[in-house]
Amino acid sequence: MLTPAQLRAARALLGIDQRTLADWAGVSLPTIQRMEASEGYVRGVVESLTRVITALEHAGVELISDQAVSAGGGRGVRLREPGPAAPGGKVS
Repeated sequence: MLTPAQLRAARALLGIDQRTLADWAGVSLPTIQRMEASEGYVRGVVESLTRVITALEHAGVELISDQAVSAGGGRGVRLREPGPAAPGGKVS
């Protein structure tokens, strides 16, 4: 499953805007906008979502699901659960 945050992060890593991703995936700009505005996981037509994922992977993005191990090399980011807050609100 793909989250809106992963989709935005993938575009940021590639340095592309929503319109470019839409063109690469062969979907409409409003489709990308709706996907990125979804709550929880990206929702939409399965074929459109598959096209977007394929376009991102073809461009070199590895989408890592929760608790999955990334065996590939290269730069990237991963969002993890934040650690417990220390007294005073600082993250330890």
